[in-house]
Amino acid sequence: MPDISRQLEIIKRGAVEIISEAELKKKLERSIAEKRPLNIKAGFDPTAPDIHLGHTVLLRKLRQFQDLGHRVFFLIGDFTARIGDPSGRSQIRKQLTKEEVIKNAATYKKQVSKILDIDKIEVVFNSDWFDKMSVLDILNLTTHATVSQILARADFKKRLAKNEDISLLEFMYPLLQGYDSVKLEADIELGGTDQIFNLLVGRDIQNDFKQEQQVVITMPLLEGTDGVQKMSKSYGNYIGINEPAGEMFGKIMSISDDLMMKYYTLLTDKNLDEVKSMHPKEAKSSLAEDIVRQYHSEKSSSDARLEFERVFASKELPKDLPEYKIEGESAVIAVLLGSGLVKSGNEARRLLKDGAVMFNDVKIDNEAFAFRESGILKVGSRRYLKIIA
Repeated sequence: MPDISRQLEIIKRGAVEIISEAELKKKLERSIAEKRPLNIKAGFDPTAPDIHLGHTVLLRKLRQFQDLGHRVFFLIGDFTARIGDPSGRSQIRKQLTKEEVIKNAATYKKQVSKILDIDKIEVVFNSDWFDKMSVLDILNLTTHATVSQILARADFKKRLAKNEDISLLEFMYPLLQGYDSVKLEADIELGGTDQIFNLLVGRDIQNDFKQEQQVVITMPLLEGTDGVQKMSKSYGNYIGINEPAGEMFGKIMSISDDLMMKYYTLLTDKNLDEVKSMHPKEAKSSLAEDIVRQYHSEKSSSDARLEFERVFASKELPKDLPEYKIEGESAVIAVLLGSGLVKSGNEARRLLKDGAVMFNDVKIDNEAFAFRESGILKVGSRRYLKIIA
C-alpha cells in the first residue's frame, strides 16, 4: 500500500466532503500497520439497465481504492431498488418488480468491468440478507431512527412544504441502506452529495450495532450534456458507457467549457495543471478522446476524433450514413421511431419542438410533416439518416 499522504491525495481528488478526515487517517494508519485492507462500500440500485458517465464518478473512486489495495464491495441493491431511493426526488418513485430489477442487475457486472478490476471486486446483493429477515426483524430496524430525524432530511422537508406525499416505505430506505453497512462492516461508504442523509444514517446504525462508524465520502453529482440537470436517463442528458464511440465523442464535445474541468477531474486521471494550459478546443477534444479510450479502444478513440472533425469542422456528411426507405408519404414521427433515431414518441415531439430536426437543411417543426422525397434527415448535431423514397 502507498503511504498515507499519497493515499489521501488520491482519495480526496474530486471529493466534496469526508466525514471525517481525522477518522479516515486513523483507519488508513491501522490498515497499513495491520496490513489489513479497508472495506469500501458503494451501493447501486439497478433501476435502469444502462450505466452512464454520472455513475462512473463513484465507480472510478472505487477503482482508486482497489488500486490502493483495499477491499471493494460493489453492492447491488436488488432489494432496495424495489422500494426506490427518495434522495433528490420530489415525488414517490414507481416501484419496480423483482423481474425488472433482476433484468437490470444482470447487465451491471459486465458494464462495471470496464472500470473496476472485476477479479478483485466483491459483488454483493442486499436481497441476500433482507429476503431472509422476518417482518419483526425489519420492524426492529425502525427503532434505530425517529420520525423527526427522517423528516429532517432536506428533500422530505421540501415535499412536506409543498404538501406532496411521502410514503412510509420511503421512510424505511435510509434504514435499509444503513443496515447494508452493518452487514458488510463497511469502513468507508461512497455516495453522491444527494446521498448524505442515507450515508450518515449508516454511521448511526453501525454505532447502534457496536461497530466502528464508517467514514463517509461524498462525490459531486455530474451534470449532463445540458449543463444544468444531473446526468440522468430520465432527463435525456446522459452519456452511456456502452454508446458507440462516435456518439460518445460527439456528446462530450457538446458540453460547455465551464463544465469541462469538472469532467476532467471526475472522469480522468489527467494532470489538471497541464489541462489548464491547453487551448480550450484542444482540451475538449483531448477529454473526449480520453473518455472514449477508457470505454472502447485507442483506435476507436482516434477514429471518433477524425470523424468528428471531418463532419463538424469540414461540414461533411458522416461515412456509412444509415439509410431508411419510405413508401409514399411517411410521417416524421414514424420515421424517427422506425429508424431508431429516437427511443420514444415523446422524445421525437420534444426534438421537433426544440427545432432540432432538419431535412435537407430545412427545419421541421410540425408533427404533421410527412416525407415524400429522398434526402438527408439530421437530428440534433450528431444523428443523420439518408431517406430513400
